[in-house]
Amino acid sequence: MSLKIDQDHSRFRGIVRGRIRQNLRKYISQGELVGKQGKELVSIPIPQIDIPRFRFGDKNQGGAGQGEGDPGDPMGGSEEGEGEGEGGKKAGEGAGEHVLEVDVTLDELASILGEELELPDIQDKGKSKIINAKDRYTGIRRVGPESLRHFRRTYREALKRQIGMGSYMPDKPVVVPIPDDKRFRSWKTEAEPVANAVIVYMMDVSGSMGDEQKEIVRIESFWIDAWLQRQYKGLESRFIIHDAVAREVDRETFFHTRESGGTMISSAYKLCSQIIDDHDPPEEWNIYPFHFSDGDNWSMDDTLACVDILKSKLLPRANMFAYGQVESPYGSGQFIKDLRDHFGKDERVVTSEIRDKDAIVGSIKEFLGRGK
Repeated sequence: MSLKIDQDHSRFRGIVRGRIRQNLRKYISQGELVGKQGKELVSIPIPQIDIPRFRFGDKNQGGAGQGEGDPGDPMGGSEEGEGEGEGGKKAGEGAGEHVLEVDVTLDELASILGEELELPDIQDKGKSKIINAKDRYTGIRRVGPESLRHFRRTYREALKRQIGMGSYMPDKPVVVPIPDDKRFRSWKTEAEPVANAVIVYMMDVSGSMGDEQKEIVRIESFWIDAWLQRQYKGLESRFIIHDAVAREVDRETFFHTRESGGTMISSAYKLCSQIIDDHDPPEEWNIYPFHFSDGDNWSMDDTLACVDILKSKLLPRANMFAYGQVESPYGSGQFIKDLRDHFGKDERVVTSEIRDKDAIVGSIKEFLGRGK
């Protein structure tokens, strides 16, 4: 019986997985899953198929199939009021829409994303895992240091021995362990990887980046996070917003802040470099800076400053540098052209133009499709 349940559950998960793959691009472009994220699970809305069920009527009730009746008579009553719903309202003609929400782990969701977009696994840099040794208690043994002596097990062994020898007196319940009674905890040293990857998200929040542009960034970063979390044991995300000045913020502020003013992209790159210096040494961390903007910058001088920071500080320490340009009616779109002029042959710099939500899928593949 248990085996049959497991098989049915496996078939159901296979159906769910297939439905998710069929509709994944729609989920990504519409952002349906982002708002349904729990701590470790995501609720997936998939079409539900209702199975017909028989409902038994009251006993001694007349009608077709019970008592008097002629061929062609309606089941369950007369034709009067046919099609009437509760309260005398007419029943609708179309079928109702039924949606079933199924919880899927982020790891499974990322696996489906990788299969659908044919994303390669991240290349091992040799320093991609920091190993932390941990001692775990795994059992009981007869020898060991006094500091690991298991009092309850030792007492029980001594009590069993004294009862067996007939020396235990219930009116004088004194239990004295001897060396053979002692039991000690045993342990095993296990090496486990520690959180070792960090994403630094940078976003232009000047007046030309509206709510629609920020929503695109929010959706894309959710899926980037999901994929990188599958590649690493742990993942940290940091957030920088900038107009003419950059500052580090939390996730909520990153996606919901309203700013205005000019744009100096170099301020974000300088802050990103400072964060890496202070918290994420490249000898221990895999570093992924992602910058999203509409391509408007204050001046060519500031763009050249960005190029210098990328060459001297960010690229030597990062796995890759990703720049996504979100199309805006107010942005010039020049910055991506400047990056391609200076880094067109550098595989460490990946650029992507994101015209609208439908372009998010292609942008994710451009960013993550190289397995860096």
